[in-house]
Amino acid sequence: MDQYIGRLLDGRYEILEIIGTGGMAVVYKARCHRLNRLVAIKILKDEFARDEEFRRRFRAEGEAVAMLSHPNIVQVYDVSTSDSANFIVMELIDGISLKEYMEKKGVLNWKETLHFSLQIAKGLEHAHSRGIIHRDIKPHNIMVLKNGSVKVMDFGIARVMNKSNTLTKEALGSVHYISPEQAKGGHTDNRSDLYSLGVVMYEMMAGRPPYDGESAVSVAIQHINGGAPLPSAYNPNIPTGLEQIIMKAMALEVRDRYVSATEMLQDMEEFRKNPAIVFDYHSLLDDATRKIPTAGISMTTAEKKVQARTGERPSPVSQQTGQRRTATSARPATTQRDSEIVSRVQQRHRQEQKKKDNERSRVATTAIVICSAVAVFAIIVFLLALFSGALLDQEKDTVEVPYLVGGLYSEALVEAHPDFNIRLRPQQYSETHPKDEIIDQQPAGGSKVQRGSDIWITVSMGPEPEVRKLDNFVGADAEEAYKLLESQGFKPLKKKEASYVYEEGVVTRTDPAADSEVTEGQTIYIYVSTGPEVVEVSMPNVVGLELSRAKELMTQMGFTNVRYEPTESSRPENEVVYQSVTKNETVDVSTEVIVQYSSGVAETVPEQPAATESEATVPPFSVSWVVPESDVEYRLDVCLGGTKEVLFSKMIQPGAKTVLLDLSGSGVVYYDLYIDGEFAETKTVDFTPKTVESDS
Repeated sequence: MDQYIGRLLDGRYEILEIIGTGGMAVVYKARCHRLNRLVAIKILKDEFARDEEFRRRFRAEGEAVAMLSHPNIVQVYDVSTSDSANFIVMELIDGISLKEYMEKKGVLNWKETLHFSLQIAKGLEHAHSRGIIHRDIKPHNIMVLKNGSVKVMDFGIARVMNKSNTLTKEALGSVHYISPEQAKGGHTDNRSDLYSLGVVMYEMMAGRPPYDGESAVSVAIQHINGGAPLPSAYNPNIPTGLEQIIMKAMALEVRDRYVSATEMLQDMEEFRKNPAIVFDYHSLLDDATRKIPTAGISMTTAEKKVQARTGERPSPVSQQTGQRRTATSARPATTQRDSEIVSRVQQRHRQEQKKKDNERSRVATTAIVICSAVAVFAIIVFLLALFSGALLDQEKDTVEVPYLVGGLYSEALVEAHPDFNIRLRPQQYSETHPKDEIIDQQPAGGSKVQRGSDIWITVSMGPEPEVRKLDNFVGADAEEAYKLLESQGFKPLKKKEASYVYEEGVVTRTDPAADSEVTEGQTIYIYVSTGPEVVEVSMPNVVGLELSRAKELMTQMGFTNVRYEPTESSRPENEVVYQSVTKNETVDVSTEVIVQYSSGVAETVPEQPAATESEATVPPFSVSWVVPESDVEYRLDVCLGGTKEVLFSKMIQPGAKTVLLDLSGSGVVYYDLYIDGEFAETKTVDFTPKTVESDS
């Protein structure tokens, strides 16, 4: 059985079942007891939870999506990272992935494709406007709801847009849908998402992705090289306008794609209004890299036989008519007379042709002589121009590479060499070079290169910091912990969180945790207690309920400090007869609440014997009872214990805490109090002549 099923995370999320598994995390269905709703919880897998890079990327997912609020993006409710579990709480989607939908339906029609694509593009438009790039758009990360709407999910490798954000280690994302720049590990921006959306649209219309292969590397290379066949090669029913939108989004060069999701949405809307539209895109359909490869289109049986016999493939299907080109060579038979006439005509024609050939031969000879003379003259002019420097303009654009090794890297260095593009390779620790010193460059200093060329440099990070274990600051004063970490060479950052265990201003935990291996300069997150989390709810009415039902209700409402006490009462055993907080009163869930229930000791009202002289009925006297306080007026009914016979009624004014009643009787008498017709509690009055008492 899964280790999380049945557990209660953060004291409120009860894990119910597994609903999905991804590369980094497992998604569970859970119930939030505080808000009484079903949610989806994504928990980072144990093998990654120990890796700070994965934990960072996992936190980034929650923080990125938490910035977004759009009907076509899955909503994130909560993000939590702790030693026990690292998880993100999201809305629970009742639907299937677009990938599952496509597998069930096969090739989608253009109306469905446009319907889904419009919603995906709107979600991306919102994310891009907040500076978020998804970087992993694929059918698996798009959920189709029962009402036909879609939601984009799984921002697991999303990053805040940054013009200096260049990948150097790996190209992330799913290989069938990544953009060429992702496949090369280059700079990505919002147009990378639009490329992936174009691939998803391609697959919806063609029934297959534009590129496929035996390995992920081969598919990535195809994205880098381009050359995808038009989707109409697989599905001739694609409208031209929609095909243009798909191929523009999938342009090999970033500059040839849509500038933004907004621009792509505009073309989608134009196509939706007029499906017969043909856009005026430059070099989209006539791009040589998009010629349809005949090897990718299946042949008929007849064509296969022709290829087997001749070794050549028959002519492909015409994109305009869909008909195969054929030729006929049949000639009608001629008579003998006709043959003689034709023979004479042909002989005369050959004689005339021979004369023309001789003439052309003389002209050709003359032309060759003239052309040779011109060529010799041109060669002489070229050599003179070469040696005079007329053709050495390219030499003028050649510059010498500066010597950068040993210098310090800074923005001033980039500005000082405007003729080059200074590019950074991954930094390295060095025992011999101080921090920020350039330890390598390519090409080497002194070499000659074209103006505007790239110079790749490697910058030192200084000596590798010593690894040590982090002290335990849990329970310490947050300010003191901050100063101590700062003095030890770390970069402390404070974050606040509620705690029922630690007082306000005290450290509840650190990230990394105590005893973790850390290095100087590393960022240490200090979580500071803000005290108990104040959660206010409206007090329910549990008087009259059976004890187990009352406990269940109080637990569901979130009360954490409830005392259940037995008391003598004429009410049935285990029936609640009193609560210390009146119903509908707004209180914090940590407030102490006393709930009294009947112990069944005084189940029946003892029969009142006839009063003797010593037990004569006491004359009426005033009794003061404590009654529930309320903001509104209510009716108090007083009944003889164990019966519903109303002795008298009294209206209790708002804010009243006690009621004064004139009672008379003999011996011990039980009274049941009802508020607006609902049982509230039982009161006892002793009418013995010596001491007349009442419980309050």
